[in-house]
Order: sequence, then structure tokens, then C-alpha cells
Amino acid sequence: MKKTILSCLMLLAGLSASAQEQKGTTEYVFEPHWYVQVQPVGAQYTLGEVDFKDLLSYNVQAAVGRQFTKLWGARLAVNAWQSKAGSKYEYAGKEYKWNWKYIAPSIDGTLNLSNALCGYNPNRVFNLSAFAGIGLNIGFSNDKAADAKTAIKNEVLANDNTGFDPLPYLWDGTKVRLFGQAGLIADFKINDNWSINAEVAANTLSDKYNSKKAKNWDWYFNALLGVKYNFGKTYSTRFIPAPEPEIRYVEKIVEKIVEVPAKAEEPEAKAEPLRRDIFFAIGKTVIRKSEQQKVDEVVAYLNANPEAKVNITGYADAGTGNDRINDRLAAGRADVVVKALKKAGIAASRISYDSKGARVQPFADNDSNRVSIVIAE
Repeated sequence: MKKTILSCLMLLAGLSASAQEQKGTTEYVFEPHWYVQVQPVGAQYTLGEVDFKDLLSYNVQAAVGRQFTKLWGARLAVNAWQSKAGSKYEYAGKEYKWNWKYIAPSIDGTLNLSNALCGYNPNRVFNLSAFAGIGLNIGFSNDKAADAKTAIKNEVLANDNTGFDPLPYLWDGTKVRLFGQAGLIADFKINDNWSINAEVAANTLSDKYNSKKAKNWDWYFNALLGVKYNFGKTYSTRFIPAPEPEIRYVEKIVEKIVEVPAKAEEPEAKAEPLRRDIFFAIGKTVIRKSEQQKVDEVVAYLNANPEAKVNITGYADAGTGNDRINDRLAAGRADVVVKALKKAGIAASRISYDSKGARVQPFADNDSNRVSIVIAE
């Protein structure tokens, strides 16, 4: 029974030690990645003079992009289908409508607004991003606009015989025009690779796009719904252990205090405190020959001032090793000086010492922090 209980206690102690070693935090690390978007469900509204419903048309888009950082990315998108336009002529009581086809490739820069405002979190379900870019609108099949122009001219000539050009910017064949766009993308995460996304965009281009002369830029607006797929890993995790508690070495000294009547003597002038910085080689706790003279000077001071005491503090540089190694080195550097003083005949009751590891850096120069600072006073 005793052996069983002892075994259980040892197991619990081991589990406890293991748990302590695992204390810390897990940090998410962003991984650059490629992605594709396919948005087969969309609608476009082309700004115009006829009813809203008469200017709506179907719209699709596909894109490939890369997320470079937590915030910034870029994509190449291709939007396509058709645009619509129309005109009203009140005296004739008629509306004339037409449509044409187009393909619009564009290059966009993207900014993840959710990460910018709320911090990076790869497990966030909803992410909102903004984008802006430029592209080329390649329009074609504008035959219905030509038919509308003929019908309008015939109607006007039949009513007042004035004659005019209702569509001075009428175009045919294939036309390529530069356009600019900006919008928002909402991503709803399904898993690390898949998400559903919705997008709205405003696009502007030349006044000649809809064949009408309005003396301002033409506009069309897209609303799209689809899916996004991320290739590979979008993030990884990194475990950051909690810093170990500072190790302090304290030597308990028990002294017998004997009260002696004070003599009426004039106080003697106290000697100035003595400080010596004893430097060590990287990874070492041995006093070098070049530093031994400093130890001898401390011993001489203590012998000359019997009431003086000395404090030794060991350090390690933060530029190398880890906390566990640096704690050991700093403690060893303090300990080797203590031993040297005791060997030279300095009483233990006059010596105190401490260790700061690499958590405190007394010198700006990294290598100078491989030191024991000795102060006698």
C-alpha cells in the first residue's frame, strides 16, 4: 500500500511539473497565401434615366488573388455580362431601351478592415475588406443602341420635323475603355479554406459608355455573391512559454547581537564605497586572470574597512541563451566571486549576493552584461 501511494504521489508531481512547463500563450502567425473567388450570382445597375428595374441586368465575376500580410492583398478579377441604358421622350410618350455586352478585367488592392480595426484573428467568422483598382471595360454587341437611335429619330421627325442626334456617342464594333472601381467584400468563414463572400462595387468610366451625351462620367454598380477558396495554410501557431520566476539566492545569516555601551568618540570618516565590475566570457562562470585584480582590490578594501560589507549581483546578456540558461550563468557568476572572497578570508557574514539573470541589463552594450557587479561599502 505504501509503495502504491508513493507511486501515485510521484505521478501527480510529474504531471504537475509538466503542466508548469507548458504554461504560456499560443500566438497566431499569419501565412501568405493564394486564393480564388467565383461569384456566379450577381446583379448590375447601370445609372440611367428610365425606371430602376429596367436598368438591372445579370452579372458574374471570377478572381484570383494573394494575401501578402494580415492587412494587404491584391487580386486580378474578371467581371462580365451586360449593361443597360434608356431614354424617355415625353412628347412621344415612349421609352427607348437598349443593352450591350462587356468583359471587364481589373487589378485591385485589398485591405482587411476587420484585422486593421480589431486585430488579427484567423478564427473570426466575419471579415470585412475594402478594395480599389483600375481595369479595362471591353464593350461589344451594341446593335440595340443603333436600333434605338433610328427609332428615336423617326419618332422626332414624325412629330416636329426638327431632326437631331439622340445618341451622339453611339459606338459599334468593340470599344476598350479605362475604368476605376472601389467597393467592399464581406467574407463568412466556413473553415480555414472555404468561405462565402458577398461584394458590392461602384465603377465609373467614360461618358461614351452608354452612347448618350450627359457631360459627366457614366457609372454602373455591381452586387455579387459567391465562394472563396484559400490555397494551403492561412496561418500557423506559435507557443510562447511564460517567463520563469526570478531566481533569488538568499543566504540566511544568524548573528548574535551584543549590546556594548557606545563610547563618546568622534565619528570617523567613512571610506567611499568601492565598485568593481567583474566581466566574464560568453557562457562562462570562471574569473579570468585579467579580472582577478578587481577581486584583489575588493579584498583589500574589506580588510582596510572591517565594518564594510559587500554585495555581489550576477548578470547574463539577453542576446544569447534563454531564461533558464541565463539564470544559471548569472547565479554562477555571483557564486564564483563569493567563493573567491571567502577564500581570501572575508567572513560570510559580510557577504550578500543576488542574481538577475538576463531580465535586468545594467549596460547598453550586450556583451558587457556578462558580469558580476561588486559593491563594497
